[in-house]
This record gives sequence, structure tokens and C-alpha cells, in this order.
Amino acid sequence: MNSLKTFSAVILAVSVLSCNRADNGSSDKGAKTSSLPIPHLEKQGTATRLVVEGEPFLLIAGELHNSTAGGLEYMRPVWKRMAAKNLNAVIATVSWELVEPEEGEFDFALVDSVIAGAREADLKLVLIWFASWKNAGSVYIPSWVKRDYERYPRVKDEQGKPLEILSSFGKVSAEKDALAFAALMRHIKETDSVQQTVVMMQVENEVGVLDNPGKFPGSARRDFSDEANVAYNGPVPAELIEYLVSHKESLFPELIKVWSENGSKTSGSWEDVFGKSKFRAEQDDWKYYSYYTEELFMAWNYAKYIGQVAAAGKREYPLPMYVNAWLKQPTTRWPGKYPSGGPLPQVIDIWRSAAPSIDFIAPDIYTDEFIWTCQEYTRSNNPLFIPESRGGKAGAARAFYVFGEYDAGCFAPFGIDNESYGENDPLDESYAVLQKMAPVILEYQGSGKMRGILADTKSPVQQFELGDYILEAKLDRSGDNEIAGGLIIQTGKEEFICAGRGFDLYFIPKADSMRVALDVVDEGTFEGRKWVSERRINGDETHASTWDGNGLRFPPQNVGIQKISLYLYK
Repeated sequence: MNSLKTFSAVILAVSVLSCNRADNGSSDKGAKTSSLPIPHLEKQGTATRLVVEGEPFLLIAGELHNSTAGGLEYMRPVWKRMAAKNLNAVIATVSWELVEPEEGEFDFALVDSVIAGAREADLKLVLIWFASWKNAGSVYIPSWVKRDYERYPRVKDEQGKPLEILSSFGKVSAEKDALAFAALMRHIKETDSVQQTVVMMQVENEVGVLDNPGKFPGSARRDFSDEANVAYNGPVPAELIEYLVSHKESLFPELIKVWSENGSKTSGSWEDVFGKSKFRAEQDDWKYYSYYTEELFMAWNYAKYIGQVAAAGKREYPLPMYVNAWLKQPTTRWPGKYPSGGPLPQVIDIWRSAAPSIDFIAPDIYTDEFIWTCQEYTRSNNPLFIPESRGGKAGAARAFYVFGEYDAGCFAPFGIDNESYGENDPLDESYAVLQKMAPVILEYQGSGKMRGILADTKSPVQQFELGDYILEAKLDRSGDNEIAGGLIIQTGKEEFICAGRGFDLYFIPKADSMRVALDVVDEGTFEGRKWVSERRINGDETHASTWDGNGLRFPPQNVGIQKISLYLYK
């Protein structure tokens, strides 16, 4: 890697180039082109994979804090730290207020510096478009949008009070956001389509109508502006009805339930078609869909707005694009306590109908309901991509689990530039092993021959099937170990590759007449797709005795990879 001095010079040169160039929507005439396809998504079996520079790519990533990429000087020392954490990608923000500080005048200096910094550190980039909404609020919009609330209207709550949230009914807001995003995508195409540093885009962030915690539940469960009220009491759009009819067999369970209960109508107002919105406050039923019809209504309008923005960007440079969600949780169980209308599983059909330019929806997972969330977000073939989550020991375990169990395309703890994620971060070692394993993980994605392992003090034992075996993973409780994570791949009838930390793994034949034993267990690593054995292990380093069962040990002290073969006997 070049010295920091050389790196700074690269950043400066790129920034000067950007500052001296006024980009007001000029064409991409003369832009460099590549013979390789641009980053895109492809199917392999049941999995959806990201392809970069013609090869499948696993995003072993981290997301920066919201404003880390908001200053050129501030960002410079961050890249070296990120490369040292064994990431291969960073998720960073681009804000509308900095890209278009004056209406119609674009400045891509910070964008160029982020791209150059990632490229110098040999990292790929996923960029988040902080524009009309971030965490439901409209705080990253330019000043010329903030101050003109007549031209760019706000959401109103049930009492008619305006909130600091751009209304999804603001036609000019959507047009201006789309124009700015299109300019950004055009610029990325001009400056990066050959190098393919930027591989994916997140459009907006955790959108939805968010209530004030002190208000009566549901007072901002939707937009109550005059235009919104007219639309809510008006007919459900015909294109949504057509989608429901043509996808009736695969709709989200709650959606098909409320539609069927109301006669599967193909016309009428939102409450005619989906029923009266209801609220339930019982503490033991947090998964109940309170105000569901109004949530569906807001999902449609957010999706139409964001779909317009994404489509404008894709016309310039069609990178994969996704949206992310603030989750429904036990403590925030109704729309308005989490952003109403955001891309949650219960409204995925609405998003698919209204925003076909969005490739998938993604969860920001901070809840302890981790496995349930993963299950919900992989319904109806939605690929799992986790742009925000917890790091530390939990993240180090969960990263293995989601890549193995759900063929995830990305795992990214939030605030990866935190000082707390410094030396001795358990994520670093997990990521180093996952980087080594990425080629074989990608090879087996979608094949049904890979499973994830996750055990903790609340659920210390996990059982699942793989091939002719039932596998049982148990949390290794030595020391202060509280969570374990891993993955296992079946590479042959009796051959497996397993990786992770903090668990014991036992093999049980499905055939009751047979017993199983370990044949060979090697500890090692991968160099590309080639397995490199470092030592043969046996005895105390495995569970290979008649009284202890037959299986593998992955102690909590370090992450390891083992290649094993079994044999059956009577």
C-alpha cells in the first residue's frame, strides 16, 4: 500500500478536480468505459449474489457513522483503520445538502474523496443517499429545501401539527430529490464505472412517519395532511390491485388475511379494501399489526416517491439499489413508534408493486429478535442484506451465522469507525476468517449445502439437518463465553468444512442403525479456493471418544476453520 502522504495527494488531486468542475447535469460523453459488466445482482440456486468486476462478491463490511464522510480532512485517517479491520467494503453516506448546496449547483468533492479513499485502501463502497429522509426525519435536505415549506410540504400529525418530515405527497420534493440523485449516479458512472469502487446504493434511510414518544399512541401513524387524507379516503391505486390479484398466492400472510376478510375487493378506499385500522396495546402481543391499513397506505406513498428517485438514478447508472428499515420491536410495536410505511416485511408486497426499481429491502438489526428478523426478511425470496447491526462479540458470531444460514450478501456493524472497535475487536478475527472463506461460501450459496450456527446463553443448543446427518451445536460455556457463531458447508457425502468460534458440534446419523465417527480432521485455511492444511487434530482437540460423542471443538479463544471427513459403522 502507498504511504499516507501519497494517499493524501491522491485525495487532494481528486478534490481539486471536482471543485473546479461544475456538474450541472452534463452528459457522460467521453466517459471511460469497461469491458466488464457493472456491479449487478445474479441468482445462484436460491441465493442472490452481488457480482463485481465479473466475479461474485461477499460484502464483509462495516457502516461508518452518519457524518464521518461529511468532511474531507476528517475522513482521511479513517481509511487506514478500516483496511486494518479486515473489511472488504465500507458503507458510507452521501448527503443531499452537501451535494447540492445551492439549487441546481452540484459539488461532488466529498463524493470523490470518499471514492478515492476507499480505492486507495482497496475497499469497495456502498453509498447511502441521505436525502429526503434519514431515520424518518428530513434533516439532510439542503437549506433551500428546509426553509421553503410551502414548496416542499411536511407531514402533519392527527392534530394538524407539521413534523420535520418531508411529505411523501410533495411532488416537487420527489422531483428535486430524483434530479439530485440522478446527477450523483451520472457522476459515479463518469468517475468510477471502470474501477467499480462503488458497488451498490442505499436510497434514503429508515423512511416513515415517526411519532413523538410523548404523544398518544398513533397520532403520527400516517400523514394527515389534506392531500394525504384525500388519497386515504380515495380509491386504492389500480396498479396495486392488479399486483394483489396476480400475486395472491404469495402475498405476506397478514396482507392476504386482511384483504380476504374484506372480500378480496378490487376497488374501493383503503379501508374498504383492507379494513378499518385498529390499535392493540396488550403487552404480550407485540407482533400484532396495529394500524395496518394506514401502514399499507404510507408504504405505498413512500415507495412511489423513493421508486421515482431510484428509477432516475438507474437511468444514469443502474447499480443495485435497496432500502433499509427501522424495525418493529417489542418496545416500538405500532406504526409511528417505528417509522410507519418503511420497508418492513409486512409491507414488502406494497414496495414491490410501487417501486420496482428497488431490488430488495434490508433490516437494520439492533433487536435481540435477531433470528426472527432474518426469517421475516427472507420471506418470498427477498435476499438478506444487513447494512446495520451490532458489532463486538455478537456481531462476530452473527456474521458467520447469516452468511451460512441465509446466504446473506452483506453483514455490516454500524459505527465501524468507533474507537470501541479498536484493538482486540472480536469482529476483526471473524472477518479475517470470513475473507479467507469467501470464495467457498460464494461457491455454495443457494445450494442447500450450507448452514449457520448461532448459540447463546438463552438458546445454548441448536439442532439442524445437513445431508444424512442431524447436527447439534452447543455453546462452549468455558470462561465468560456468552455467544457462539459459525457456519458449516457440506462439500461431499461425508465431508464438511466448518468455521467459527465458541461451540461444540456433534454429528448424529439419520439412519438409526448406523453410528458415526470422525475419520480425519484438519485445521487450516484457504488461499483463494485452495485448502491449506496447517495441522491434523485429534484427541483432546476434538470430540472423538465413545463416551463424549463424535464431533468438533471450536474453543472461544480464537476463530478457526476445520475440514473434516466422517465414516459410518455398525
